Amino acid sequence: MAALTRLLKPSSSSSTSFLLKRSLSTTTSVVSEIQSQNHLNPNFSDSKPSRNFQWVFLGCPGVGKGTFASRLSILLGVPHIATGDLVREELSNSGPLSRQLSEIVNQGKLVSDEIIFDLLSTRLEAGESKGESGFILDGFPRTIRQAEILDEVTEIDLVVNLKLREDVLVEKCLGRRICSQCGKGFNVASINAKAENGKPGMSMAPLLPPPHCTSKLITRADDTEQVVKERLRVYHEKSQPVEDFYKNQGKLMEFDLPGGISESWPKLLEALNLDDYEVKQSAVA
Repeated sequence: MAALTRLLKPSSSSSTSFLLKRSLSTTTSVVSEIQSQNHLNPNFSDSKPSRNFQWVFLGCPGVGKGTFASRLSILLGVPHIATGDLVREELSNSGPLSRQLSEIVNQGKLVSDEIIFDLLSTRLEAGESKGESGFILDGFPRTIRQAEILDEVTEIDLVVNLKLREDVLVEKCLGRRICSQCGKGFNVASINAKAENGKPGMSMAPLLPPPHCTSKLITRADDTEQVVKERLRVYHEKSQPVEDFYKNQGKLMEFDLPGGISESWPKLLEALNLDDYEVKQSAVA
């Protein structure tokens, strides 16, 4: 926890003024202010902000936080930090913590705040030593207490809440696969959900692996229907109030996924006012 505090608290007067708490009433004002602070304007400047983006991605397990956060991290030049990945990395090690985490995860329960902050602090400390600035947090905070602690040590600029109908979420989670060799994630589910009960129809093509990964795909131990539904239940019970926490701060942006990556990515960029920025970044590269 000390490492997390040391890493994230502003260290200069200019950073302090940049990190002042804001009371913003709409999503548009949040995004516009962030873009202004970070020099994301139509003229596209090469000048650097005092620090980089500090964003959070919320959403139910399997909604696609990792996919979109990873793409944005590349576009914006900030590290994508997924607490789920940190937990899985620790699970691959041997020792008491690994065994404790294995029991928690396989039951679909939430990992304790203490363990999560310890893993996150270690990750941020390692990033700091490499000169990283800013972050996109994926899967954290999940509880009000985590959000409160995070709020005490750093300033979160924007919270993107990804939303998807639950039946599609379950199908997506059951289709997830990981390459045992390269560690990349894929999805074999071909989703074609019909419109019902006021919910729009939705299609999602599978995200299939390249040939060299096909024979090496494995299913996560916690991706069973029982565990997936339990994770969703726990999320709605304990994590959804975090949305209200950030909504009250004027930092929450709700985004309903309209479909797969090809449909959702450009619309997400548009919602963030970053669609033009992606074009300009591509031209500079």
